[in-house]
Amino acid sequence: MQNLVILAGNVGATPEVRTTQGGTKITNFSLATSRPKRDQDGKTMKDGEGRRVEDTEWHRITCFNGVGKTVAQYVEKGQKVMVRGRIHYTRWTDDQNIERYGVEIIADEVTFLSYGKSRQERQGAAQDDEADDVPF
Repeated sequence: MQNLVILAGNVGATPEVRTTQGGTKITNFSLATSRPKRDQDGKTMKDGEGRRVEDTEWHRITCFNGVGKTVAQYVEKGQKVMVRGRIHYTRWTDDQNIERYGVEIIADEVTFLSYGKSRQERQGAAQDDEADDVPF
């Protein structure tokens, strides 16, 4: 059996990088995925203006090595990405001696489905500069 997860969604915040005591860099980010919300009859729900209502789920994504470096360098909040990896469950005891559980996706691949906002702004500015040029 194989543990394989594929998610496509929007990055919720700028990725965070931390370094372990052993020197390993770990990059984390949140990913929002959405699906249509359904009523008791299985029909897609609409809001008062006729727009589809969606259920959004948040996922914690963890990246290591080259994938983590690329994500830290190029991924921005709001960007659309596809993550391919595996699901990982953790269990620990907190300071109040309460047993806690967590889940994260360990990413093997992160594919960019859109540019980050700063790249879009740079491209827009470059296009504006080109529009000012006089063609000969």
